[in-house]
Amino acid sequence: MNGSPRFFAPMARLLHWLMALMIIAMLFIGAGLAASVSERHEWLIHLHKPLGIAILALVIVRLVVRFSTRQPPLPADLPLWQVLAAKASHLLLYGLMLVLPLLGWAMISAAGDPVMLSSSIQLPSLVAANAPLFAVLRKAHGYLAYLLFLTVLLHLAAALFHGLIRRDGVLQSMTGGKD
Repeated sequence: MNGSPRFFAPMARLLHWLMALMIIAMLFIGAGLAASVSERHEWLIHLHKPLGIAILALVIVRLVVRFSTRQPPLPADLPLWQVLAAKASHLLLYGLMLVLPLLGWAMISAAGDPVMLSSSIQLPSLVAANAPLFAVLRKAHGYLAYLLFLTVLLHLAAALFHGLIRRDGVLQSMTGGKD
């Protein structure tokens, strides 16, 4: 493989799996928020906000790691449409991991609520309180969360396809090993 790594860098793999767990948790928490007006709603909000900010911070770290390390190439015999789909889905995943937390932060700001990460840590508002803007941001945040869920499912399906059917090393490049 002309000196290309066979595996992602250890930090890239750690961030990938940590963020995968966080994003899956976040999607379930978000679904719970959308489905509940009970006392657990407040508890879920207190989980959702700091987890979203943690995802935002980690995706920035992850992008730095991605651009500062070499990635293993896709298999040479992969059809062009699959190469393009892989690249597009990764761009979409990174974009959503950046945009969704920022939208949530802006949404809470537009609601006029403080963006609290804990009882003593408050983030600055991204936008002024504005009820119509809150409604638009809330709808956008929900639709993009569904898009993230769909993209994660497709990513998982592609990983399983590579690992179980093609057996071409793509899945193994993220699950471990050393070059």
